[in-house]
Amino acid sequence: MTDHRTYPEPYPDHYTDRRDAGRRLAERLGRFAGPPLVVLGLPRGGIPVAAPVAEALRAPLDVCLVRKLGVPFQPELGMGAVGEDGVRVVNDRVVRMGGISDDELAAVEAYERAVLEERARLYRGERAPEPLTGRTVVVVDDGVATGSTARAACRIARARGAARLVLAVPVAPANWTDLLGDEADELVCPLTPPGFSAVGQFYTDFAQTEDAEVVDCLARAARRIRAEAAGAADGEGTEVVIPSGAGVLAGVLAVPPGATGIVLFAHGSGSSRHSPRNRRVAAGLNRAGLGTLLFDLLTDAEAADRGNVFDTPLLAGRLTDATRRLTGAPGPAGLPFGYFGASTGAAAALWAAAEPGNRCAAVVSRGGRPDLAADRLPAVTAPTLFVVGGADSWVLEANRRARAELRTESELLVVDGAGHLFEEPGTLEQVTDAAARWFTTHFTAAAA
Repeated sequence: MTDHRTYPEPYPDHYTDRRDAGRRLAERLGRFAGPPLVVLGLPRGGIPVAAPVAEALRAPLDVCLVRKLGVPFQPELGMGAVGEDGVRVVNDRVVRMGGISDDELAAVEAYERAVLEERARLYRGERAPEPLTGRTVVVVDDGVATGSTARAACRIARARGAARLVLAVPVAPANWTDLLGDEADELVCPLTPPGFSAVGQFYTDFAQTEDAEVVDCLARAARRIRAEAAGAADGEGTEVVIPSGAGVLAGVLAVPPGATGIVLFAHGSGSSRHSPRNRRVAAGLNRAGLGTLLFDLLTDAEAADRGNVFDTPLLAGRLTDATRRLTGAPGPAGLPFGYFGASTGAAAALWAAAEPGNRCAAVVSRGGRPDLAADRLPAVTAPTLFVVGGADSWVLEANRRARAELRTESELLVVDGAGHLFEEPGTLEQVTDAAARWFTTHFTAAAA
């Protein structure tokens, strides 16, 4: 019987530092990638977390500048908050209970706005605030304790016109959804431990973030956005649509000059064409002179049904549709092609490669679930490379069994110390290098 269980993702019990937390958080946010997304970090500690999130999702990064309006005789008690664009949120209940007059409220607001404007000049320089109207906004901090700052940030972002609001943090108390569930359309947090007492206890390095680091993160993000815009204008990647039984599927095709072949990506369960890992691999293949097609195997509505992500025949059919579309396009026509499958996507890649008449020149499986295509493995003729993390014991054994069923050229590469998602430093680069060599070798043979 086919095994349809979900292979568990690693659940971190701490983070090395804020950037490590941001990289892990980005993996949970891939479905939001691309325009019209904006990532907002709460200064100061939220910015080093938000920076890798924005980079992975190819989104602009900006600060969410919020200043609490403290009660004059008890400043730690908030009676509201102010943000940019004249946004003002007031807690009328606290104002009434404190007997705060309009003049007192106005004086506190004037002072906090002056501080806010000073921080804006320090952090952005001459750059204008990123507009939020009509866009999806992901608000990021390094963690949630009481939730007061995150609540104010969400209200400020909403008041500035955010169409959809996501609050994402690396760590929060177990009851954080009760605290903040009404403030955002979606809450994302990988770590909600029962023993939570402070955000810093879940970081190895939780040193204070300095203003200079905030300025540097924002400047780097601004340069990245300019470079990506320039690259898109030069044709670095082209948005494509792929006709399918579901209607159309969205994708991004990148074909460098002189490409020796095209690699179609079949992503794993719960992922999409915006998967940060697959995009990193695709960028490496592009640098090696290989074209890539990153595309969604399911529509948004289909992806919401968990059963579809394990429907290997359905996913393989979508991959076959994309192959036909690609091989008939003017640019890639005549070039050899291959499949790169991750997790459950590897099963779809092998299933499609086994179809009669499929001329797939090579397959690479990263942390794959070839057991989901067990009945089709003997029919695969494309040379296949299995890449598995050494610490991914169950999947490693499944790949060994699958390789024994193949009747074509194959290799098994075990990456020492790597887990299922290849999050460990340098491990995904090993996957990329091995895949580039495998595809280049077999594309060259196919062309000859």
